[in-house]
Amino acid sequence: MTHANKLSAAILIIVVTLLLPPSSLLLPALRAKAQSTTTATADLQAKIDQRNSDIANLESQIKSYQKQIDTLGTQAATLSAAIKSIDLNRKQLEAKIAVTQDQISTKNDEVLQLGMQIDRKQGNIEDDQRIIRQTFVTLEQQVGQSVPYILLGSASISQALDDLTSLQALEQSVHDRIGSLNRDKSSLETNRQAVIRAKNDLLALNRQLSDQRAIVLSTVAQKNAILKQTNQSESSYRQLLATKKSEEAAMQAEINQYEAQLHLSVNASQIPHTGSGVLAWPLDNTYPKDCPPPSNNFASCITQYFGNTDFSTANPQVYNGSGHPGVDFRAPIGTPVKAALSGVIVGVENTDLYPGCYSYGKWIMIKHENGLSTLYGHLSLQSVIVGQQVTTGELIGYSGNTGYTTGPHLHFGVYATAGTVIKLFTQSKHCQGATIPVADFSAYLNPLSYL
Repeated sequence: MTHANKLSAAILIIVVTLLLPPSSLLLPALRAKAQSTTTATADLQAKIDQRNSDIANLESQIKSYQKQIDTLGTQAATLSAAIKSIDLNRKQLEAKIAVTQDQISTKNDEVLQLGMQIDRKQGNIEDDQRIIRQTFVTLEQQVGQSVPYILLGSASISQALDDLTSLQALEQSVHDRIGSLNRDKSSLETNRQAVIRAKNDLLALNRQLSDQRAIVLSTVAQKNAILKQTNQSESSYRQLLATKKSEEAAMQAEINQYEAQLHLSVNASQIPHTGSGVLAWPLDNTYPKDCPPPSNNFASCITQYFGNTDFSTANPQVYNGSGHPGVDFRAPIGTPVKAALSGVIVGVENTDLYPGCYSYGKWIMIKHENGLSTLYGHLSLQSVIVGQQVTTGELIGYSGNTGYTTGPHLHFGVYATAGTVIKLFTQSKHCQGATIPVADFSAYLNPLSYL
């Protein structure tokens, strides 16, 4: 066989090899393993699809519980209604736990699925590299001379052109194989990054599951405390509510008296302009107006505005100590609460630890670098500590029903930091030993001016 014929035959063999998909180049045992991996991947996807369907059913159940809770909130405050509301909140939390457990299982399956894809891509890459590496080695072995010499030794120009065409086909085939190799490498890196994200999601979901279980225990403790305080008597419950309201008003008067004497200077130039939108919503999926009917799809919405007049809801710094010092959001117990802006945690306290101190309950305050501080009150669980740095949107706790409330919600306050202090009440009649944020009247800001 002439050199030219050897060249054409070698190129034909190599081109055919290059065009074959990686799976066709595998030995029978490896091909069987690849098929098994494909089957396992399909099985995992079926499990993921089933869990997603289960999650959708659970979320429908959670919404049903929320409608019942909202309906109870419109009724008169009675012991039976309070106990039923607590029980509904517990059932809703247990359904959320089931959702989280399904999400954890799904994430685990996604990690396994990604691992299989990575193994398959890695195998393809190794095949491509091996084939490309061996292409020119095989060419030299088959021909025995370099390609330029063979072309120069062709019997005719026509034969040389035929050989050149064969070489061009070889070049294109190698180019295509290299393209496949690069795509597999890119896909491999994408899958690896997806594994990292999935594992981070798993850490967050496991943390959330632990928090949710703790919140369920707190709702059980709340129910037991109410039953013990009232001795399961409706009249005792009404008396308990009256006492709470009276003591909360007395404590608020004590705070107002202290705040009126602060006289802390607030320089408007040292805080952001209103309407700047520097703060993120502290709750996901928030309806930015009055709460629509319970059938809405929003997780949270506004139940009480800042101040005590229509004017104060549209203008900042309109507060004289007698209005509402923040914005309240409807939020089921256990709703994740997130930092409205990056900053440092300067307060994490619980006024419920002091009998008769009806205030913010479990609260968190964050100091931000732009001259603002934000307060998150009535939480069911706090997930941060004093001194911790947090970023915008980071989980800091969960909404609840602690402190003085008429139902589960999040109290969100915004302050000019220069006019705000966190005070330890050492001589308080109602909250001795408790720590509560207080501010000069001019330091209370309308949250809606910055959200």
